[in-house]
Amino acid sequence: MNLFQIQGGFGIDHLKQTQRPTPSPGPGQVLVQVAAASLNYRDVMTVKGQYNPKQPLPLVPLSDGAGTVRAVGPGVTRVKEGDRVMSLFSQRWLSGEPSAEARSSTLGGPLDGMLSEWICLDQEGVVMTPSHLSDEEAATLPCAAVTAWNALIAKGHLKTGDTVLLEGTGGVSIFALQFAKLSGAKTIITSSSDEKLERARSLGADMTVNYKAEPDWSKRVKEMTGGEGADHIMEVGGAGTLAASLGCVALGGTISVIGVLSGTAAQVDIRSILMKGVRVQGIFVGPRDIFEAMNRAVTLHQLRPVVGRVFPFAEAPEALRYLESGAHFGKVVIRM
Repeated sequence: MNLFQIQGGFGIDHLKQTQRPTPSPGPGQVLVQVAAASLNYRDVMTVKGQYNPKQPLPLVPLSDGAGTVRAVGPGVTRVKEGDRVMSLFSQRWLSGEPSAEARSSTLGGPLDGMLSEWICLDQEGVVMTPSHLSDEEAATLPCAAVTAWNALIAKGHLKTGDTVLLEGTGGVSIFALQFAKLSGAKTIITSSSDEKLERARSLGADMTVNYKAEPDWSKRVKEMTGGEGADHIMEVGGAGTLAASLGCVALGGTISVIGVLSGTAAQVDIRSILMKGVRVQGIFVGPRDIFEAMNRAVTLHQLRPVVGRVFPFAEAPEALRYLESGAHFGKVVIRM
C-alpha cells in the first residue's frame, strides 16, 4: 500500500511517499480503506517538528480521515465490513475530560495517522459516517468540527441570540459559523480578505470585519455589538490575538482557546478576566461521545462541511504548503 511518512528529519521536504505491506486487523481491530484525509494546522506543525520536536520518526501524519471497513478482526462488534467510518482523533478518548492516555493515543503523532491508503484502527477508535456526506466531506469532521462543537455546544452552552466571534475562515471557524447558525446565534467573523468575508456572509455570517483594513478589530466588534461585546469567542489566533479577544468579550463571556497561529506566549492583563467574569477555556478537540452527538445534529440538519480544496494523494506536500500559506477557506482535503 502507498503512504506518506516524515523521514530523516522534520520539514515538508521530508514528507516522502513510500510503501509497506497492507496490514491485517488483529483482535478488536478494523481494517479501513482510506478514501480521503483532511488537514489541520496541527499537521503542518507536526511535519515541521513544531508540535512535538521529540516525536520519533518515521511517522505517518494526519489525524483526520474517512473510508470503508474492509475487514474486521476477532471480537469486533461495533462495526462490520462495508461500514463507512471516520477516524477518532484520540483513539482511547471515549468520554469525559482528556487524560494522559487520551493524549498519548492521538493519530498523526504519536501514533501513525491517516495519510495512507489502508490503516488498522481499534474498533473503539472509529465513528460511523453520516450517510449524506461524501468521504471527502466526512474526512473534515474528526478534529475541526468536533473542536467547534465542543467549544460552542458541549462546553460553551451556546444559546439562541448569543453573539459568537470567529477569527479567520479556516476549518474550525467555518464549522463554528455553521453550528452557531443552527443554534440561532448571531455571528461576527474576521479575515484579511474581503473575498473570504463575502463567502462567509453567503454561509450566514451576520457581520464581518477585515482586520487588515481595521487593525483595531476588537474596538469594531464592540461597536457592532452595541458596546456589549461577544458572548463567545473562538480564539484560534493564540497569543497574538488573545489580548484583543479579552478587549471585546462580553461580561460573563467565554473565550475558547483553540489555536496558536499567532504564537504561544504573550503578556496578558488579567484584569479583563477578573472584572468581566470571563471564562477562558482550552479546547483539545473532544471525545467520541461528543463526536457522535455532533453527528446526530449534522444528520438532522443535513449539514455539509465546507471543503475549500481537494488535492490528489501524490500532492500531499503541496496540500500542506497550501494550508500553511493561509490561502484556504474551510477545509483542505486529500483524496486517496
